Amino acid sequence: MSIGIVSAAYIAAAVLFILSLGGLSGQESAKRAVWYGIVGMALAIVATVFGPGMGNLLIVLVMVMAGAFIGQMVAQKVEMTEMPQLVAALHSFVGLAAVFIGFNAQFEMSRVAEILAGAPTTLNETGLLAWLHDQGVDGFAGKVAHKTAVELNILKVEVFLGVFIGAVTFTGSVIAFGKLAGKVDGKAKKLPGGHFLNAGAAILSLILLVVYFNTGALWPLLVMTLLAFFIGYHLIMGIGGADMPVVVSMLNSYSGWAASAIGFSLGNDLLIVTGALVGSSGAILSYIMCKAMNRSFISVILGGFGGTTGPAMEVEGEQIAIDADGVAQALDDADSVIIIPGYGMAVAQAQQNVAELTRRLRAKGKTVRFAIHPVAGRLPGHMNVLLAEAKVPYDIVLEMDEINDDFPETDVAIVIGSNDIVNPAAQEDPNSPIAGMPVLECWKAKQVFVSKRGQGTGYSGIENPLFYKENTRMFYGDAKKSLDDLLTKIS
Repeated sequence: MSIGIVSAAYIAAAVLFILSLGGLSGQESAKRAVWYGIVGMALAIVATVFGPGMGNLLIVLVMVMAGAFIGQMVAQKVEMTEMPQLVAALHSFVGLAAVFIGFNAQFEMSRVAEILAGAPTTLNETGLLAWLHDQGVDGFAGKVAHKTAVELNILKVEVFLGVFIGAVTFTGSVIAFGKLAGKVDGKAKKLPGGHFLNAGAAILSLILLVVYFNTGALWPLLVMTLLAFFIGYHLIMGIGGADMPVVVSMLNSYSGWAASAIGFSLGNDLLIVTGALVGSSGAILSYIMCKAMNRSFISVILGGFGGTTGPAMEVEGEQIAIDADGVAQALDDADSVIIIPGYGMAVAQAQQNVAELTRRLRAKGKTVRFAIHPVAGRLPGHMNVLLAEAKVPYDIVLEMDEINDDFPETDVAIVIGSNDIVNPAAQEDPNSPIAGMPVLECWKAKQVFVSKRGQGTGYSGIENPLFYKENTRMFYGDAKKSLDDLLTKIS
């Protein structure tokens, strides 16, 4: 495949990626946008694998097929409830790939430098090219051999930054995966002097960049990698479980920048463009989510939020339970209903039951809408995907800003498996880990029913005063089974 065809394929793939990102902004166009991304990635892989300069084609094809097979098996096995931790795990692969590619570039630079040092001084440029080919200097090594001293210095900076960002992304994503999967404590934890440790490691990494730039030695790269591994680990450990959706988005951005940096090192234009698209879109999404949670974007990057600042406000009262008959009677009397889905709905796989409840209530002439918080679930857009899967009409699925003012005029609010996004403590308790975070003010509705497994505090460990309010009733049990019982009471 000629370089011209490869360039055309890269341009087409880049356009498809842009169309994919644009289409994902709306539920109606999301499915088409996913196919744009699939076709663009397939085109990029084919153009790269069969492009000029590619060696060890058999090994590459075997690895591509093995990766495709494993990816298909994982996709078939993973439930929607496990998608957040899967995304975090995939980010870690991108980071680790950036580290490996960076070290490979370092090894190739050292090898090429040794070969050039032994090159005959009598050779002209054409003879030198032939001699280098005989020495096995092809592909990326061939590009390195033809770089000037200035270009080699630029390459060193690109390699260093790629490895640094990749290492931070790798360990950060591993910890995020552990927290989302429940294998690591979701509470924010830092070592003594946490911010100073992170700042010290970053400053030392900058010093090592200067050393590496001047010497090209391997040891500064190795030491920096260890420091970056620590930074990634410590940054994410310092973020509380309630804020993990922002972390996933942030790590998505990091993985994009790591890919872009490695694209510069390899001289791959599409990797640069794709990495920049992922990095910038992830950063924008993180910023939007930070605004939705009233968080400082800088604090997110520095891993400095998600913990308490003092003793939490004591919650008074008791949780009052209600059965399916009571909920059915209230819904029969209601004219307007707002349903608030959360991660508990995903765990119970109750979205189909919720959709059926919606259809039956609307058939009885009642106004039913859904309120979606920007960080509902553990992944941006998690609830929107589940509701779309259950064929809930897009026009009744509203964002927090669109529906929050309507709760005082709402007869019944139904909370299904949510905690932090409907927690009044965000407004009432300045010492709460979610203090200041905009929440869905469902307690302002005339009646509130909370579908919940038990009386625990949930994933983030934050107590919720909503459950103790006079107009709140607890509809205990698995969400799917509870809704099954409720549906038998509503014809």
